[in-house]
Order: sequence, then C-alpha cells, then structure tokens
Amino acid sequence: MMSKENSAPRIGLIEGIIVLIGMLIVMGVSVIKIQISPQIPILVVILLLILWAKARGFSWSSVNQGIIEGISTGIIPMFIFILIGALISSWIAAGVIPSLMVFGFHLISAKWFLPSVFLVCTIVGTAIGSAFTVISTIGIAFMGMGVTMGINPAMVAGAIISGAIFGDKTSPLSDSTNLASAVVGADLFSHIRNLMWSTIPAFLTSLIVFFLIGNTSAKLNAAAIDKTVRVLTTHYNITLWAFLPIILMFVCAWRKIPAIPTLFINIVVAVGMIFIDKPSTQIKAIVNVLTNGFVSKTGNQSVDNLLTRGGIVSMMVTIALIISALALGGLLMKFGVIEAVMGPLSRRLRSNGSLILAVILSGIGVNLFVGEQYLSVILPGNAFKETFSKAGLAPVSLSRALEDGGTVINYLIPWGVAGVFAANTLAVSTINYLPFAIFSLTSPIFSILSGYTRIGLKYLKTDENDH
Repeated sequence: MMSKENSAPRIGLIEGIIVLIGMLIVMGVSVIKIQISPQIPILVVILLLILWAKARGFSWSSVNQGIIEGISTGIIPMFIFILIGALISSWIAAGVIPSLMVFGFHLISAKWFLPSVFLVCTIVGTAIGSAFTVISTIGIAFMGMGVTMGINPAMVAGAIISGAIFGDKTSPLSDSTNLASAVVGADLFSHIRNLMWSTIPAFLTSLIVFFLIGNTSAKLNAAAIDKTVRVLTTHYNITLWAFLPIILMFVCAWRKIPAIPTLFINIVVAVGMIFIDKPSTQIKAIVNVLTNGFVSKTGNQSVDNLLTRGGIVSMMVTIALIISALALGGLLMKFGVIEAVMGPLSRRLRSNGSLILAVILSGIGVNLFVGEQYLSVILPGNAFKETFSKAGLAPVSLSRALEDGGTVINYLIPWGVAGVFAANTLAVSTINYLPFAIFSLTSPIFSILSGYTRIGLKYLKTDENDH
C-alpha cells in the first residue's frame, strides 16, 4: 500500500492553478451569477475533480481516503450545528428570543441600532468566544428587531456578523484564535495582543460605517414596533428570567467549559423554562420542537416568519453542504493540488509585505476552494512557517495574517462553512450581507498595510521579549 501512495502522480504548479481556477469558475458562476444553492455546484466540481484525478492515474483508494480525511475534520463542528438547531428552537419556545426582542425595543433606538448591534455582539462574542453562538442566539433577536424597525436585513446581518467575528477573533476562548497561535507555535496572549494592530482599525472602521449607514437608513416605524411588542407580549412569556440562559453562557465561558456541554446545558435549561411556564406541555411536543423547529402561531405574519425556525432538521441542509465542501477540500489535499500551488509561492517570497500579502491571499484562496475555516489557517500556516522564520519574522506575525486572511473571510464565502451557517441562521444570503460585513472586509486590508509599512510587525527578538 505504501508503494501505491508513493507512486501517486505529482501535480505541477500550472496544472494545480488550472484545476483551482476551473473549480472557482464553476462554483462562482453557479452560486453568484445563476444564484442557485451551492450544494449541487460543489457536487459537480467533485465529480469533475474525480474524473480528472482518474485520468491522471489516482486510485479509487486515494479518492475514498481524501473524502474521509476531509470530512473527518468537520465532525465536531457538524455536531455543534445540530445542537445549535435545537438551541434556537428551545430558546424561542421558552420565550428567550421574544423577551430579548421586547426588552431590546425599549433599550435600543432605531437611529443607533446598527452600531448598537455591532457593539453588543463584539462584547458577547469576546466573552464567550464563539461567533456561531452569538449569531444563532442574540443575532436572531436583533434580526427580528431590525426587520420590525424597517432596517435593511442585510445591514443588520452585517452588523451581527462583524461583531460576532470580532469577538471570536479576539477571545482567548475561541477555537480559531487558539488554532492560529498553535499552528505557528506562538503564545496565545502574545498572538491576541499582536492581532490588535489590524483588529482595532477594522473595529473602528466598522463602527464608523455602521454609525453612518445606520443613521441614514433607519426609518422608525413606531406603529409596527408597538404592534410587534403587543403580539410578543400576548403570545410569549416575556420575563427577565429569559436572560438566565445568556448568563449561563457567560458562566460557562468563564469556567472554560467547551462548546458542546455549554450548548447541552443551555438546551436543558430552556426546556426546563418551557415546563415551568406551561406545566401541561407534553414531552412529545418538546421533542418535536427540538427536532423539527418551533412554529410560531401568533396570527401576525411578520412575527410568525421571524420566529418559525430552528430545530435539528433545519441544520441538515447546512450539514449536507459542509460535508460536500469538506469532501472537496479533502480531495484537493489528497491529490496534492493545494500543495502544488502554495509550496512554490511560499518559497519564492522574501520581503515582509509580499509575505503578509501571500499569506492573506492563501487564506482567502483556501476559503474559496475548500470552504473550511480551520483549513484556511492550517494549510497556509504550515506552508509559510519556515519562510517567516528565515525572514526573521516572529510567529505572531504569521498567526495574525492567518486570522486576517483565513478566519474572518470564511463568512464571506457562499459555500463556506461559516458563510452557509450565517446565511441560513439569519435568513439573509451571503452575497446580500457581504457588503455590510465591514469587519471581515477591512481586516485583511489593514493586515496587508501593516506588512508593507512594517507597523505592528513583530520580529523574532521582539517576540521573545513578549513572553
């Protein structure tokens, strides 16, 4: 078996580039121009990739191993998505999200709604270290408020996602932040401190933009807000106890409890709140809500559209796409396509600016071609680690570029794991919210500027002083 693996065809740079460009054309035209869901285009690309691989002499064993190895990296995230589906429906049924909306209407004005949403999501995201959790909990409540206020849903989604990514990127509890520092061998807190050279300018730019577009776009519809509040108050249990699951999330984050037990705890508490509010509720009904989602029956179409969501079944489309995207990524790595393109690139660059730019572009490229957030950090990180060391740049310089070109970009890819999750959860397509995901758009720009101006770049001797 070893001889078969060693005799596998080697892919050249030009051939690798042609394969990747062909994939991008198929997916880009299908998803962006024709505007069809990305599942089928990805399957078509996988089919074409397998046909090409067989023509080049790869074995069926390599195909199967590539798919298995690719999908295996997403097992935990997919299980988390299943729990998030149950969490969303249980939070709505328990009155958590309706209560957040009602209290939010009283606390946040339409004029400053977008910057307020951005700031709240940054704070919560930093505290709990999970952008997915922020988007799927308070993010849904903010979407409901924004739609009721008459604000463009794409703008609201952009503010939610920008704030959630900031929190995820800067939190020591974040999986992606820990991964970026671990891949390059950097101290976690030195990595987070160095992130600020691009993160703070991106944060301030986002805040300013949301102040400007929020001030011009918010057209307060007081009658619609009053009507929505009355409907929510009549049909849901609006109470301060609704903040208990949110407090529990902060406690779990403080205690450094991982995502899976945190989600289980919150689902159990939400189910308990349902039984306390309506003791006659049957277990079968609760199971149906967790499985198939919550169905709002207030008689108000706008409220029902906002709150009919969640459930494990609702995540199956997202999980199907994730499986397909991860399988595609696994095949590209197994066939050596990614290595064929990134290897020569990492060896030919020497200047600081070109190195940072190459890492950023590599992260964006992996997001585009593989659609997986973690691989957009791991692959460029391994490819450029030695080059950065030879150039005298500290590991934190590489880890920051990995986050700015990898972690934050996945939310902008229509077939990316994070992009699909955010679009399905907030019911706004990736292409529509993309122009308003200001933090994701500006983080790579400030990182590239740092590389060429050398402002904020850390060198090996500087990094040693940080410890």
